[in-house]
Amino acid sequence: MAFYRPDLGMASYLESVLDDLDAEGRPGLRNSLGLTWVRYTEAAPQAGNGFGASWNHLRSLYPASVVKLFYAVAAERWLQHDLIPDSDELQRALREMISNSSNDATSFVLDLLTGTTSGPVLQGKRWQSWQRQRRLVNDWLTTLMWPELEHVNCCQKTWGDGPYGREKVFYGINNANRNLLTTAAVARMLEAIMTGAVVSPPACRRLQDFLLRSLDPELSRADPENQVDGFLGEGLPEDVKLWSKAGWMSQVRHDAAWWQAPGQPPMMIVAFSSGPDRARDEQLLPKLARALCKYDALTIFG
Repeated sequence: MAFYRPDLGMASYLESVLDDLDAEGRPGLRNSLGLTWVRYTEAAPQAGNGFGASWNHLRSLYPASVVKLFYAVAAERWLQHDLIPDSDELQRALREMISNSSNDATSFVLDLLTGTTSGPVLQGKRWQSWQRQRRLVNDWLTTLMWPELEHVNCCQKTWGDGPYGREKVFYGINNANRNLLTTAAVARMLEAIMTGAVVSPPACRRLQDFLLRSLDPELSRADPENQVDGFLGEGLPEDVKLWSKAGWMSQVRHDAAWWQAPGQPPMMIVAFSSGPDRARDEQLLPKLARALCKYDALTIFG
């Protein structure tokens, strides 16, 4: 059962949008896309009160930097239970990990969460212990008992060039142990953050601050890695407030976005697009957001 109420009108409209995007010269788009789209009727909704539609929302895909959203929530959970010490350095790392998608900051945060470090290959009991520790975030996600989290894997660092040493071995043969997420899992976590339904409301507000993006074109031009251009945020009206976390590398282009126009209920889209063609496609996600934003103007929400 989805965490939102399925809406047949939204599902039909989503099908037509995907048809149009495919017809623009994206053959096989449906096979390379996972998507969860949720709309709300209240300006300050509670978790689980949305209406939605999806496509391949339970397909496990490599999430790239979107996984950092889960590590940030885990850090707040660890802090809440005094499992790690708070510090200016941790707060700096969390902000850099989410706001600027820093891989170095992510490495620091995951080491702190799991008590592990990168380095040469380990053997025997030390290696077994290291692997158990590195899976602590997965262990915590299991305790949430969200069905959307059933087939996810959040245990790897994010890399610029790639893993070495024990990190490379931990990826497994053919990268079988790489991070995996679904758009349903990401959407539920993002909704929980934005509605104060995971960890504590103050912790959720801190995470929201990290996720807030500017849609000012001048600021975007000053920051080539702004997580707006080429992603969902580019397709949104400039008067909305946007909270998002993007992920991009040579094989994927993803985004998880929650936005709200003044005086209006919010909307959320989590879109994963995979394959080298999709990774290079800087117009797909903006066009997707632009089209789904038009739904309210085309129908009366019941």
